[in-house]
Amino acid sequence: MYREGMQVETITILTPTYNRRNTLPALYESLLKQTKKDFLWMVVDDGSSDGTGELVREWAKTPEFPIQYIYQDNGGKHTALNRGIETARSELLFIVDSDDTLPEDAVEIILRTHSKFAGTEGLCGYSFLRCYPDGRVNEGYYPKDELIDTYVNARINAGIGGDKAEVFYTGVLRRFPFPVYEGEKYVPEDLVWVQMSGPYRMVHINRCVYISEYLEGGLTRSGRRMKIRSPRGMAKRAEVYLNDAAVGERTKWKMILLYVIYGHFAGERGKALMGRLKEKWRYALGWIPGMVLYGLWKGRYGKGE
Repeated sequence: MYREGMQVETITILTPTYNRRNTLPALYESLLKQTKKDFLWMVVDDGSSDGTGELVREWAKTPEFPIQYIYQDNGGKHTALNRGIETARSELLFIVDSDDTLPEDAVEIILRTHSKFAGTEGLCGYSFLRCYPDGRVNEGYYPKDELIDTYVNARINAGIGGDKAEVFYTGVLRRFPFPVYEGEKYVPEDLVWVQMSGPYRMVHINRCVYISEYLEGGLTRSGRRMKIRSPRGMAKRAEVYLNDAAVGERTKWKMILLYVIYGHFAGERGKALMGRLKEKWRYALGWIPGMVLYGLWKGRYGKGE
């Protein structure tokens, strides 16, 4: 088990988890197979009741790499990420979900990339590809390998959707904690990624360092009801996009609809919602179609129950 004062590895692989004892062994096995072991595996247990803690502690007794286990009461993935990011002491931080795995050369590729670009001014990290188990890339490649640009330009405005594998400089990521709203268990990660965009750029690399399964019951597949149950986090995400001058018009028109919808699910008044936007005219134009969609979603999904 990891103890204070031990050698600090270059990478912390941060895994937030909740009742995933059945999937964690596959991730653990993929970490054992890494060609480079310059990492610490930090598991932040978000209140599991399935024996996750016992399993991870057993692995930590005879580790081939350091393992740090942290337990907290259930607060949602974003709170587990905040806990892990605040605790990590490594130079780089790599978020890997508990139902995913890594190819055996993932850490080696990350370290090689970091040795090439470390010291480049204005970077917050590296963005690699995610793949499916059959080798297909999730939503395609970047148009240029080793492209240095902001998240907004390289991903949002370029129309490259899907999930990628971000490895951040821990010290930079720590400056942008996920907001926490009482009673809500979900905050989208891109809320923070967009906030980091502009002040910081990333190196975008066309190499796969992450294998995604997308299991039933995972956050990615939980869908609209889960988001409606966390309306303040979702409204804040839309607000961050709308107030970023670099975000393109097409995305902003989508976000104003979501802002109206989730703002009203959160019980916010229109005046308060409009007041938080730099371009208040956009709210006025998006209010009617947004309220139509709000009514349709409310009828279909209720309050997310």
